[in-house]
Amino acid sequence: MARKPTARRGGGPVEDPAEAGGPDEFGDSPRRSRRPRAGAGGRWWIGVGRAVLWAFIIVVIFNGVWMPLRGGLAEPATDDESDAQQEPDFPETAASGFAARFAGVYLDADGLEDEERADALAAFVPEGRAASFAAEGQSVSGDGIGVVGVDVRDEENAVVTLSADVDGAPMSLDVPIYAAGPDSFVVSGPPALLAAPGRAELPAPETADTDAAARDELLPRLERFFGAYAEDPDYLSDFVEPGARIDRLPPDTLEFVELVDIVVPASGSGDNDGRQVTAEVVWTPAGAGEDASSELTQSYELTVVKDGESWYVREIHGAPQSFGE
Repeated sequence: MARKPTARRGGGPVEDPAEAGGPDEFGDSPRRSRRPRAGAGGRWWIGVGRAVLWAFIIVVIFNGVWMPLRGGLAEPATDDESDAQQEPDFPETAASGFAARFAGVYLDADGLEDEERADALAAFVPEGRAASFAAEGQSVSGDGIGVVGVDVRDEENAVVTLSADVDGAPMSLDVPIYAAGPDSFVVSGPPALLAAPGRAELPAPETADTDAAARDELLPRLERFFGAYAEDPDYLSDFVEPGARIDRLPPDTLEFVELVDIVVPASGSGDNDGRQVTAEVVWTPAGAGEDASSELTQSYELTVVKDGESWYVREIHGAPQSFGE
């Protein structure tokens, strides 16, 4: 049963010793409320752990977003830049001319004694090596020498491939060249005669839609253009697009015979729409008269544009792969 508070002098009630913080009726010490000490029970370790975990999560998320972005923003080196960095700096043009001059001497056996030929070769080969390049007695001869390509091995060494008619047969000649600088060369070993490149099989041309209406408009106009192109320079500008430059053929070289045919591919609409037209033209050398055996059939690729009702020529070149339908 709960005790009633006892009266005290002065008329006020006496507080329960247990509630007042004094000894209770059983003589126990008074119970006092205590504040827990900071960090009691390891709670501060929990806070530190949470902070470390959140920092880890933020780092993972940041790297997951930033790394792909950084990879996408980085500009990769183009193929041209990679090739420029990897290709040795060898003076190909000058070395090709040097190799061609050497081949002109090496393949020239007409009217030269062995000693004369060795002296001529001495300007191209290492000192004391000319005799090994000069064949005793009859040697091969060649003409029609031209540069085919240059196989660069490093900044100082390359093999120049030449084409030539050797003893009347088409062949290739590989000449090893050492470059001590941009204008200092020597043949670094005996050359090698090889077979000429073989003949390729021409694939069937791709079929494309043609524009019959444009062909009918262009055919008579291009006939007049080719006539002016060879024989009437004052008339040529009437067929050339304003602002474009097309130089006429040298005077008294060719005479126009006929425009055999043209192929005009279909294209989008528009008055200024350019077309790549292929034309087959027959010429004859100037002064040849009516000798049909002297006629030359040639193929041209022309870029033509339409302005209003008239077509104009913008460019003229040789046509690639014009055989076929």
